[in-house]
Amino acid sequence: MAIHFAPLPPPLPGPCPPTPKEFPNLIGKNITPVSGKGSSATSSMSVSMKDLDPAFRGAGQKDGLEVWRIQNFKPIPVPTSAHGKFYTGDSYIILKTTALKNGSFRHDIHYWLGKDTSQDEAGTAAILTVELDAALGGRAVQYRESQGNETEKFLSYFRPCIMPQQGGIASGFNHVEVIEQEHTRLYVCKGKHVVHVKEVPFARSSLNHDDIFILDTKSKIFQFNGSNSCIQERAKALEVVQYIKDTFHEGRCEVVAVEDGKLMADAEAGEFWALFGGFAPLPKKSPSEDNGEERENVVKLLCINQGKPEQINFDSLARELLESNKCYLLDCGAEMYVWMARSTSLQERKGASEAAEKLLMDDSRTTPHVIKVIEGFETVMFKSKFVEWPPTPDLKLSSEDGRGKVAALLKSQGLDVKGLMRAAPVKEELEPYIDCTGHLQVWRVNGNDKALLSTLDQSKFYTGDCYIFQYAYTEDDREQCLIGTWFGKKSVEVERAAAMLLASKMVQAAKFQAVQARLYEGKEPIQFFVIFQSFQVFKGGLSSGYKNFIAENNIADDTYSEGGIALFQIQGSGSENMQAIQVDAVASSLNSSYCYILHNGNTVFTWTGNLTTSLDHDLVERKLDVIKPDLPSRSQKEGRETDQFWELLGGKSKYTNQKVGREHESDPHLFSCIISKGNIKVKEIHHFSQDDLMTEDVLVLDCHSDVFVWVGQEVDAKVKSQAMDIGEKFLVLDSLMEKLSPETPIFTVSEGSEPQFFTRFFNWDSAKSLMYGSSYQRKLALLKGRAPPSLDKPKRRTLAFTGRSSGQDKSQRSRSMSTSPDRPRVRGRSPAFNALTSAFENSSSTRNLSTPPPAVRKLFPKSGGPDQSKVSPKKSAIGAVTNSFDGPMRSIIPKSVKASPDPENVIQKECATGYCNVGENETEDDEGRTIYPYELLTTTAEDPVPNIDVTKRESYLSSAEFREKFRMTRAAFYNLPKWKQNKLKSGVQLF
Repeated sequence: MAIHFAPLPPPLPGPCPPTPKEFPNLIGKNITPVSGKGSSATSSMSVSMKDLDPAFRGAGQKDGLEVWRIQNFKPIPVPTSAHGKFYTGDSYIILKTTALKNGSFRHDIHYWLGKDTSQDEAGTAAILTVELDAALGGRAVQYRESQGNETEKFLSYFRPCIMPQQGGIASGFNHVEVIEQEHTRLYVCKGKHVVHVKEVPFARSSLNHDDIFILDTKSKIFQFNGSNSCIQERAKALEVVQYIKDTFHEGRCEVVAVEDGKLMADAEAGEFWALFGGFAPLPKKSPSEDNGEERENVVKLLCINQGKPEQINFDSLARELLESNKCYLLDCGAEMYVWMARSTSLQERKGASEAAEKLLMDDSRTTPHVIKVIEGFETVMFKSKFVEWPPTPDLKLSSEDGRGKVAALLKSQGLDVKGLMRAAPVKEELEPYIDCTGHLQVWRVNGNDKALLSTLDQSKFYTGDCYIFQYAYTEDDREQCLIGTWFGKKSVEVERAAAMLLASKMVQAAKFQAVQARLYEGKEPIQFFVIFQSFQVFKGGLSSGYKNFIAENNIADDTYSEGGIALFQIQGSGSENMQAIQVDAVASSLNSSYCYILHNGNTVFTWTGNLTTSLDHDLVERKLDVIKPDLPSRSQKEGRETDQFWELLGGKSKYTNQKVGREHESDPHLFSCIISKGNIKVKEIHHFSQDDLMTEDVLVLDCHSDVFVWVGQEVDAKVKSQAMDIGEKFLVLDSLMEKLSPETPIFTVSEGSEPQFFTRFFNWDSAKSLMYGSSYQRKLALLKGRAPPSLDKPKRRTLAFTGRSSGQDKSQRSRSMSTSPDRPRVRGRSPAFNALTSAFENSSSTRNLSTPPPAVRKLFPKSGGPDQSKVSPKKSAIGAVTNSFDGPMRSIIPKSVKASPDPENVIQKECATGYCNVGENETEDDEGRTIYPYELLTTTAEDPVPNIDVTKRESYLSSAEFREKFRMTRAAFYNLPKWKQNKLKSGVQLF
């Protein structure tokens, strides 16, 4: 097959050609080099598309993996069922296509060379990789993968491992004979998240204390765990054992785990050592084996000058060292990068590749990974080697041009160009992935303490203050809790630190079962707004820290006053997610993309920008009921404002029409974290899954708009308490060079308590996150056909803060609703708004409707309590965990219910068939109900009843007192909307 190089219109960058060493019999026969003389914006190398191999047509047009094997100098597609099956005598091309959220495709091309492959097959694979890259637009990164030294990115495509088999296709000048395999084989496994498997001689001398070994025999598979190996490596090796069992034993053979140090006294260990002729001490690791690890830290930069490498001395590795008309080798020990400027000629690029090959031949170390990158399309890992890497937006834009020209050329030649088209952009997700009918509590931080806010005030924040919120809700029949801090833009540092400390104590009191969030004003995630629903931010502050700060700095106090002039920007996506943000009351604060509310105490204006929608208009009407409910408003449309409107704003002035954009969620990346001396070192886990969340690890999920720190159950408690610090250090580290804002939302998530807005990034199995034991114990139990120990997470009714302080408002609510649906309407409404409010007030998904109390009837027989000897271990565990919520976080299930043989079932039955079924004239039964006198249940009681659900005080009243106070039965009461229940409870001092 002839491949010709000829100039194409700029700015298509040329991919790196294979080195002459890899295809000596092809050089000079089918390749015609063209010396480039272009400028920095012109690529001097391209590929004629008329000879594009038919096997590549349509490649890379959808997300997934495509594999070709080289046979008779041609790429032959490998069926999906055979992906991951490699032969030592063959060469392969692997294309990984990833559809990104921005609608584009990312392509990674690997060519894998078996240890017995011929030079001709290797050369053909390298040449065809060049052709495939050019057909895809010339932006792919090319990886040279040699057997036994594959990159983790490559191995992640073929979980749990690849195990090349002897043999291969007879091609070129070297015929690989198929060798009959011996049945007993010994493998060494390395890696915590991606496993490198290598066959070693079946001999005692192959074993050591540092690695994991798998001995595959006819009837049994032994896993030998070196004494110095870590738990995660042992667990991953078990996945390889499972693969061997399923692939080579049809799933029928015994699995034996052997621990290094167990002698012949252990039967299974004795059987293992007997296969090696008996036990004998293993040698210690030789000092020479550590030399390679030390030299990996030495980074060298070499410039290729006329085919010869010249080392460049530098104090710090900076981008400025790379000139845009040369090629360089960046030797990082474990990997070697070939960097080629876009203006370099084919001969110069060949010289760089030859220099890299020669350097590898002259060096006695293990062959590093060779990765070839083009200027403007460098990988994150390459750029991370430098102190700083400036953005190159112009080069990124030009790549689309080059891609389009390649597509046009292919189409003109009658070839399939679907693979060159952009993927359909992923729709921006607005779904919060959180239930919005839970129980919300909010505290304002005041100095080093916090004060609980009333129901009416808990969605009204000030930009000079800090807040702590706690939100308990139900998700997939399990109770979840989110504890977060919110920092206003003008809040003081001392109160920010106090807020973080207080929130961390609440999370620790919850035994780390709560998700913790750190949020900044203007960077809030969708979950926050949905929890609060009708959210307001006022100027100024009410805390002592803010008041002291403005006094010490002689700053005028501009804290919001209902009688003063105020301008609010209205935003949101619906009635369950709307915000009113106070801005400076000047014309320049207006924006054509938003609606506004302007008032000076007695006069109210609404202003609608020309770029707003009917939904925006409806939301401004809804917010009027919160900000100024009792005054009529005067509508102002952009361009038709009255003089009085402009007078309130101090006169006309220019303003923008650009909507303020929020950070968009990008493709997620998972990183493992190593914490050492207060610093963290991260390593990306490619092609990740839930199984990569190992219980001994701390991992970071980076989504650009949010960062999640996941902490396993087996992680030390001290490290668990540092999870938020780890997230903040990750932002500073900025591993993906995204220029992450230090105010990016951070969530800390504990294993077993993962919320849906985290699990949505995985193909999630909730049973896995509820297992106990180490990752190795879990997988060993599954492999041996036993169920690993697990815990049904307790279904806490509601998590409520019960601490008290003087002057603290004890009123609480189970829903964040700052607008009462029964508020009188003083303005006309559009049909769209009426439909919106109707859906809002009638939908159970956006309002917390009536819920029965946690009290129960006929819980126990009159003769006594339950037989504790018959209480299952599961129920005992639930009770233990429920009781562990002490201090800030406490279960509100009455003690009598906790003693129930099955409290959750009783409560659920009560919710379904309890007092809601009692008619108006029927007698209510108090048997089994926990009852207290009314005087001890009120919010003003001097000696209140401890350990009760303070959000459902009325549930502890007797039926007679309930009718006396509320003038209705429990059934009638609980059929009322929640806001009305709270109003009635407030009237009798029970709310």
